[in-house]
Amino acid sequence: MLKKRTAVFLVIAALLCGGLLTMALTQLPAPSQTGDGEGLLASIANKNGLEQSEAKKLGTAIDLIESNYYKDIDRSKLIDGAINGMMEALEDPYSNYMGKETAAQFEESIEGSFTGIGAEVSSVDGNVIVVSPIKGSPADKAGIRAKDAILSVNGESLQGLELNAAVNKIRGPKGSKAILQIKRAGSEQPIEYVIVRDDVDLETVSARMEKGGIGVIEISQFSLNTGKRFEEELKKLEGQGMKGLLIDVRNNPGGVLSVVIDIAEQFVPKGELIVQVEDKDKKREKHPSNGEAKSYPITVLMNKGSASASEILAGALQQSAGATLMGEHSFGKGTVQTSFDKQLGDGSLLKVTIAKWLTPNGTWIHEKGIEPDIKVSQPDYFTVAPIDKKKTYAYDANSTDVKNAQIMLEAVGYKTGRSDGYFDRNTEKAVKSFQSKNKLKADGIINTATAEALEAALIEKIQDPKEDNQMNRGIAEVRKEIATKASNK
Repeated sequence: MLKKRTAVFLVIAALLCGGLLTMALTQLPAPSQTGDGEGLLASIANKNGLEQSEAKKLGTAIDLIESNYYKDIDRSKLIDGAINGMMEALEDPYSNYMGKETAAQFEESIEGSFTGIGAEVSSVDGNVIVVSPIKGSPADKAGIRAKDAILSVNGESLQGLELNAAVNKIRGPKGSKAILQIKRAGSEQPIEYVIVRDDVDLETVSARMEKGGIGVIEISQFSLNTGKRFEEELKKLEGQGMKGLLIDVRNNPGGVLSVVIDIAEQFVPKGELIVQVEDKDKKREKHPSNGEAKSYPITVLMNKGSASASEILAGALQQSAGATLMGEHSFGKGTVQTSFDKQLGDGSLLKVTIAKWLTPNGTWIHEKGIEPDIKVSQPDYFTVAPIDKKKTYAYDANSTDVKNAQIMLEAVGYKTGRSDGYFDRNTEKAVKSFQSKNKLKADGIINTATAEALEAALIEKIQDPKEDNQMNRGIAEVRKEIATKASNK
């Protein structure tokens, strides 16, 4: 079995930010200290904790350490370590223990206020793995991608570190730089990203009206304030005569279960299922809608970074509201977490997987994801790796970095005629043309200044809405469905 040790952290970062925050991809509101509640939460009850023999064993271990260890020890660290060990024994990437400081940041994340690097990370076999960069975040803009492995931060290796410790290294004061070494599938050498930490106040919902009455609502995360914001923006668009809706949940790592249910209910007809939640006893709690269907067509845009609550929304709207799913295969997280804090009594928090969720038709998408109805990818240059700026590249060179430079040059309008990594005369000519245009020494050699200018030009192109192939195809699909609906009247 693949051993995974994860506490899921939303490390919002940056060309913008700094700090860390923990965020459950899909979670229920924390149960009360007595375990009271309705439905699934009602089954979460306090037990007596340790048996006498178990308590004696742990107590004896602590006494032996305190009495015999060759240095003074911090007793609280032993207790935290024991709890972390229990969570690790679960081999569940979404159950974890948080100390007081981390727990406070976790609560902030649920409320929609973040600091960090803009990517949700987990730990798999001792490696820090990106689950998803938050759309529009500094990490996203810098080029961090889902499934990237973060090898080191500012020269300090993260290999083998407990996730809390690894995330603390990613954090730092506002304005400081986080130099990340990234291992990406398909890249021979680690990729370096320089990200400036900063404070970030994340708006989870944004909306606009495109030509032809096509509304677009982007959801970056399902925080506690997201449901209300979504309802507000939807009403505005409908008030403006919206004829069709595109919901964008790309790179949305999830959030609060009750929030995504509230949003889905605005589209799913009364009585139709939104999601099913199954506990360890195979007892299913079904969540039927109390809402009503919309008269206009709906398309949901998703990608590999769309996880958990995003997948709940996609599955519900596809299976119960007739929506079209477009984009890429989703991440595949099908479990539900809840957090326990009052029971611990010191500000720390335990986040535990308590159930799995199923789509309306009973499918468990965990580690499989959801396939879109219409597959649409972004151009190759959207995921090209940065150039290693410790080296220079000139005629007759042959490397992955040259290949990446060729992809970038082609993307920003300088024809090389190839993207195989061989630095030929056409590549040299393209580099010289780029350098002249950007007031650099036109010697045809890719040095640090040229590489930085080339990457900046590429980022500007990627951020241009006209280059968003998935968004443009999504709008076109909604426009097509509006026309089909009109012709059938």
